[in-house]
Amino acid sequence: MNRLRNATSPYLRQHSDNPVHWQEWDAQALAEARGRDVPILLSIGYASCHWCHVMAHESFEDARTAAQMNDNFVCIKVDREERPDLDAVYMNATVAMTGQGGWPMTCFLTPDGEPFYCGTYYPKVPRGGMPSFTQLLTAVTDTWNTRRDEVDTASAQVAEALRAQAAGLPEADVTISVELLDHAVAAVLRDEDPKHGGFGGAPKFPPSALLEGLLRSWERTGDAATFDVVNRTAEAMARGGIYDQLRGGFARYSVDAAWVVPHFEKMLYDNAQLLRAYAHLARRNRERESLVHRVTRETVEFILDDLGTDHGGFASALDADTHLEPGGPGVEGATYVWTPAELIGALGPIEGTWAAEVFGVTTAGNFEQGTSVLTRYVDPDALSDDGTRAAARERFERARAALREARARRPQPDRDDKVVTAWNGMAITALAEAGSALRQDDWVEAAARCARFLLAEHVVDGRVRRASLGGVVGTSPGVLEDYAWLVTGLLALHQATGELDWLEHAQRLLDKAIQHFADAAAPGSWFDTADDAETLVARPRDPIDGATPAGASALAEALLTAAATSAPEPALRYRELADRTLQRGAVVLARAARSAGQWLTVAEAALRGPLQVAIALPDTSTAATELIATARTEAPGGTVIIAAPANSVPLLADRSPVNGTPSAYVCRGSVCDLPVTTTPDLRASLNRP
Repeated sequence: MNRLRNATSPYLRQHSDNPVHWQEWDAQALAEARGRDVPILLSIGYASCHWCHVMAHESFEDARTAAQMNDNFVCIKVDREERPDLDAVYMNATVAMTGQGGWPMTCFLTPDGEPFYCGTYYPKVPRGGMPSFTQLLTAVTDTWNTRRDEVDTASAQVAEALRAQAAGLPEADVTISVELLDHAVAAVLRDEDPKHGGFGGAPKFPPSALLEGLLRSWERTGDAATFDVVNRTAEAMARGGIYDQLRGGFARYSVDAAWVVPHFEKMLYDNAQLLRAYAHLARRNRERESLVHRVTRETVEFILDDLGTDHGGFASALDADTHLEPGGPGVEGATYVWTPAELIGALGPIEGTWAAEVFGVTTAGNFEQGTSVLTRYVDPDALSDDGTRAAARERFERARAALREARARRPQPDRDDKVVTAWNGMAITALAEAGSALRQDDWVEAAARCARFLLAEHVVDGRVRRASLGGVVGTSPGVLEDYAWLVTGLLALHQATGELDWLEHAQRLLDKAIQHFADAAAPGSWFDTADDAETLVARPRDPIDGATPAGASALAEALLTAAATSAPEPALRYRELADRTLQRGAVVLARAARSAGQWLTVAEAALRGPLQVAIALPDTSTAATELIATARTEAPGGTVIIAAPANSVPLLADRSPVNGTPSAYVCRGSVCDLPVTTTPDLRASLNRP
């Protein structure tokens, strides 16, 4: 029988009514495979995955297909977002066997979990050179029953290759240096798509962590070409269909090179990382109504309003598909696309025709069946009757509000309400940084509310759990990225508020991460799963930054920031581990710079010391408002900034206001300037080489 009804993953619950006898990955399922002596059919996906839904509708909801699966396999369904360890192991196997990966992932395993055949989506009927799913099931069953020795040999070879692949980064001659970072940035810039922004061709993914790293590089070098690449990419995405022009928020990727047509799912991790980069750009832009300011505000609103949960955390994603009929198949993008007639129906003939010009909606369409994804390549100013910017903006906002209301009456995509620790840590970091820099205290409070929820519910007996649903934490243990991003978020709140509690929580979790994820034989190398986690075919560790940063590069930031904010004894230990971690990551920057965005982000901060600004307050009043604002607006990314009374937190130890006046102490690593009390002097100190 199907055992998914009580799962804590919305994705697994989506399959609880399938006639397939799905089970979660656990000891009971593996024992059943051994007892029956049948292979495991492992299906890995996630709630907002379009092709996962297609395969489910075509095959898993079909009674005859389900009977074949049930008779010949133990069928296990896994949410990749809840079990990233399983996803990592079997994705590596899939890529090794097929040359590519993706979801849905379909793997056939021995009862010991060793993979012997892997793939992705399989259609209900043969097409495009692919066998049907039932043909594949028949072939695998026949091979298992008649050529078992070949299965055992192949699975053992794959398992050994996976273990070798998880050996970690080697020791390398390259070190973190100005030359290495300049080399990495130059390599990235050579890969830019100068016409459309971003890097590479279709499908095109937002280079989220890379944008932050490039911004920090520009702040160090002043290289205009680096800034132009960031600015071009940020503007191209913000004007394209990958950005929701009505509601805010970015889709997961664009199916074309020009950012026009998205794959419509919206992920928390994309929006949190992009918020960090856009807010960084915004604080460098003095025009409060600039595009990057607008996108920053709207992305915050999307995260808070569309992904916020009742308990203070943030949901994982909005689905790519919309179910237009209850129980019917999902239709990709149905909530979001428009025709000229629909615009006229919502706004009237004059305003609807004008809106079609602004949003690029034509009778031919840029999506399917004559529909269009909204873009914003035309500024409303250019189409204003009286030519004034204010009038055009008011007209545009009226139209946008009306279209939002009209869209809200349409069927909406499902939301994956699962709260993932790592992604929420990214959101805490971005909200705290953006709120501090742009003087939005409510954003900082939203970050704090999320952090309080995670600490109360996701930290159990001092250890981090991966995810919760409806305020109830699941059993899956946290992986390295969960610890790293939660620590980084807590440290961002420590800086935003000056409160000691956030630092103390961060230190306790960071010490747990060091205890359970370090490779004792290779200092600075980290496993993605804890030393007491479930034993898999291989213990995964991936140093490459992808859609989300590698656990190791994320931990490098946590270690570096903790070193700059802690008392001397733990600071020395954290800094040594940060340096060793970056030393190992240097090889990724040297050889695969486009896949090293988070490594670049952390290395740029480390190269500066990192820069620290400790602002000593005579009390908790607002007397130092401008001094604090100058630090948070003009200091380069990665600068550690804390404003608090003297001796209230480690960074303010023995640092007092000068003559009762708020005073800023600027340090680079262990070298400090004399304290300053005026914004011009602070600005000069920050800009000193």
